[in-house]
Amino acid sequence: MTRKAVFALVPAALLAACASTPDAAPPPPNYAEIETRPAPAHARLYTDCFTQAISTGAYQRAANGGDELLLFTCTGPAAGAMYAALEPWSAKIGSEWQADGRIWRSTAKVQRDLIGADYCSAGPDDRDARCVITFNAGDFLDQ
Repeated sequence: MTRKAVFALVPAALLAACASTPDAAPPPPNYAEIETRPAPAHARLYTDCFTQAISTGAYQRAANGGDELLLFTCTGPAAGAMYAALEPWSAKIGSEWQADGRIWRSTAKVQRDLIGADYCSAGPDDRDARCVITFNAGDFLDQ
C-alpha cells in the first residue's frame, strides 16, 4: 500500500471512530405506538394469573438495583395451569429445579437470581401450585 493510500485511510478511520463514540448524540425518541398482533395461547396463562392475584390482593413490591417491580402471586387453578404448561418448556431450556420440597419452573433459565423471572412451584404430585409474575413498573411506582 502506498503512503498516499495510507494517509487517505487515516481520516476515514478517525471519522468512523468518532461516529461510534459514546458522545455521539442519540437518535430522537420514537413516539409511535408499539405495533401489536394477537396474543398467543400462553398469554391467557399470564392474564389468568394476574387476574387471580389482583382479585386476592396478592401483589408485592420488589426493588433490585434500580428496577422497580411488582410481583403478582397466583394460586389455585390459574397457577396450576401455568405450572403444568411450563413443564415441557422448562425441560427444553433447563429451567426446572427442586428446593424446599417443591419443584420450581421458570419461563427463562435463571442466571443469577429470580429477580425479573416469572416462575411457578408446586409440592409433591403438582399440588399447591403458585406462580409469581413480574411486572417492571419503573420509577413511577414510587410517585
